[in-house]
Amino acid sequence: MRPADFHSGSRSETGPSIAPRRRLAMLAALLPLLLTCGCLSVGPDFSPPDPLLPPTSFFGKPEPAISTVGSLPPGGPTKSNSAQIDPEWWAAFRDPILTSLASRVVGANLDVQSASVRLAESRFQRGVTASAAFPSVNFSPSYQRELLSQNGILSLASGFTGAPIKVPPISIYQVGFDASWEIDIWGHVRRQIEAAEAEVESSEYQRRDTLVATLAELARDYIELRGAQTQIAIANANLVSSNDILRLTRTRAEKGLTTGLDVENAAAQVESVRAQLPTLENQESSYINALSLLLDEPPGSLRSELARAKPIPPTPPRAPLGVPSELARRRPDIRRAEAELHAATANIGVAVADFYPSVKFNGSVGFNALDLKNLWKGSSLQYQLGPSISLPIFEGGRLKSTLELREAQQQEAYIAYHKTVLQAWHEVVNALVAYRTEQERRASLKAQVDHSRQALMLSRSRYNNGVGDFITVLDAERTVLQAELQHAQSATAVSTDFVQLYKALGGGWELTYPNEDATSVAAAIPLR
Repeated sequence: MRPADFHSGSRSETGPSIAPRRRLAMLAALLPLLLTCGCLSVGPDFSPPDPLLPPTSFFGKPEPAISTVGSLPPGGPTKSNSAQIDPEWWAAFRDPILTSLASRVVGANLDVQSASVRLAESRFQRGVTASAAFPSVNFSPSYQRELLSQNGILSLASGFTGAPIKVPPISIYQVGFDASWEIDIWGHVRRQIEAAEAEVESSEYQRRDTLVATLAELARDYIELRGAQTQIAIANANLVSSNDILRLTRTRAEKGLTTGLDVENAAAQVESVRAQLPTLENQESSYINALSLLLDEPPGSLRSELARAKPIPPTPPRAPLGVPSELARRRPDIRRAEAELHAATANIGVAVADFYPSVKFNGSVGFNALDLKNLWKGSSLQYQLGPSISLPIFEGGRLKSTLELREAQQQEAYIAYHKTVLQAWHEVVNALVAYRTEQERRASLKAQVDHSRQALMLSRSRYNNGVGDFITVLDAERTVLQAELQHAQSATAVSTDFVQLYKALGGGWELTYPNEDATSVAAAIPLR
């Protein structure tokens, strides 16, 4: 029901001219009708939106999975594997150190811990909101010593008697209970609880999304570390080769078979290769520290565990993509956006309920006496019981503006949901393209490395036999170094693209934070 459809009735029927007895009779007749409508919740009901994801075959046909050797499968492109997404996808690298780090990051990472605290906060907030559905009861004992002023109300009585009236100080003892309960006829409180539960869901999905991002960042940093160590090994191997060429050139110069120019060029090449090492070692240290930060460790604390060089973790032949239509349920950010849309929709119901009358039961029961020994006597009993109805008549446009604000917020939440789904779709497709094209690039770079090494071997042989010049040897050596470094970088990129693909698919949270429905999430025991 829209607020514009609600009519409060004619003022002539409920105005001050109606006798109090008649108003009480009307209220008594109206209350049963209102109470029987207690299950009514005004405002729109939430239904999950259609994410409008592509058909099942979309992810598979345009961007086929590529084998790890970097070439297309025999017979051309094939459809991607639609197997279930592995919740422990990092195990596909078959690297025990990476697996160990991933198991530790869940409990150690500070971002994940902060997300867990925010989830606990949302659950506490839900409890605060839900308390409005229950009566509020207060115990209110009191003691008061009171002296009436002779120049106050007593002076009026003294005007009739002609003599001043003196009242000694009195003590008032009182003990009792005050209770208040607003009947949630229009679903005002129920809509608030619904919005609070949706916020709990949003916090739960935010924690899962934080875990997915943290695991992906951990895997990327670890792979980049192994890539930097591989490049250090390549530079050291080329440094050995350059020193061999320098010694050979010096020997030939001593025998008069070459000039000092070749010796200086060879020495320059040695220093050029050696200059690569500090930058690569700095990268190695940075990635170790980045991994330490993810695990809540001080800088350098993981050096003993990670300093020993290991190969770049290879990717499996295929990356299962699952069913694209399930992407909206796997990715926590999409589910979080849906929960926020749910909360915005429920808040519209809260705003609509403000246009309707509220019914509240108030009461107080207690004992009142001027003497403590008489406090618990039946004659000291006093109570007040009765319902009250409050109907908004003029609010200066506050209620209407609040409703329009909530409707605009719902539209904004839907746009955010649609953008999140669309962005997820783009991320998956982009990750597939990057994964495929980088494998093709890696295959070409591997072939370049093989040809460059053969060219270096031939140029050195010709130079040793005196039929080739030294410049050709230096050029071949530089080409080998650059080709090997680029191949290592590409191998690193293939593995990090594989990580990005799984991040885009939203995998990695299922075992740590299993899927929970809204009720179980809201009722879960808060974290301590």
